[in-house]
Amino acid sequence: MKFNIEKYYLRSFSFHDLLGPQERKFVAENLVVKEYKKGQLLFKEGNLSKGIYIIKKGKVKMYKTDEEGREYILYIYKKEEYFGYRPLLGDEPHPVSVAALDNVAVSFIPKEVFITLLESSEAIARKLLINLAKEFSVLINKMTVFSQHSVKERVAISLLILSRVYNPPESKEQVISLNREDLAAFVGTAKESLVRMLRIFKDDGVIYTKGSKIVIIKPNALLNYVPNLLV
Repeated sequence: MKFNIEKYYLRSFSFHDLLGPQERKFVAENLVVKEYKKGQLLFKEGNLSKGIYIIKKGKVKMYKTDEEGREYILYIYKKEEYFGYRPLLGDEPHPVSVAALDNVAVSFIPKEVFITLLESSEAIARKLLINLAKEFSVLINKMTVFSQHSVKERVAISLLILSRVYNPPESKEQVISLNREDLAAFVGTAKESLVRMLRIFKDDGVIYTKGSKIVIIKPNALLNYVPNLLV
């Protein structure tokens, strides 16, 4: 059984690949490089958008927080991926928060520069809308499949998704470097429940751990925990 990762993982095209020579020059002259420490907020849910972010180094988590302060991670962005443009297109506040998972550097493109690009190129606007639609589908697919499966099954699915986020497809070793609190927030469960499930996977010889790192030994065996997964 082959897991269709593309349903749950957004493979973005490079933002700079959208641009022609003059547009790249315009962006290069106006972008700002920003750095964030691990745990630092890039922006908070409800804030007005000031521009878009392209990750140069590190990873960030996009999440929502419930009334009791619990986080639910919707997606994890990595190097070369970009985000923050949806509120600009919809002229609304950020619907989510984004924080650094490790030390992060981003290229920040101010709102005025981004709007100028959109107004000057229908091709850029069209491709961004295509990417936005794909991102929406990925989030809906994750929410749908997670609502239909148990904690053990969600942990297995999450490890398969995150193995792509943290490793290139050709990588021989699949390592996920994510603390247990954030992994539990991605799965949508308590940390204690997550730890119990990981112990089962370790006892079955499917994974092993090195500190906060999880090494997947048998990725295909993870699917055995989700017999009814529509792949």
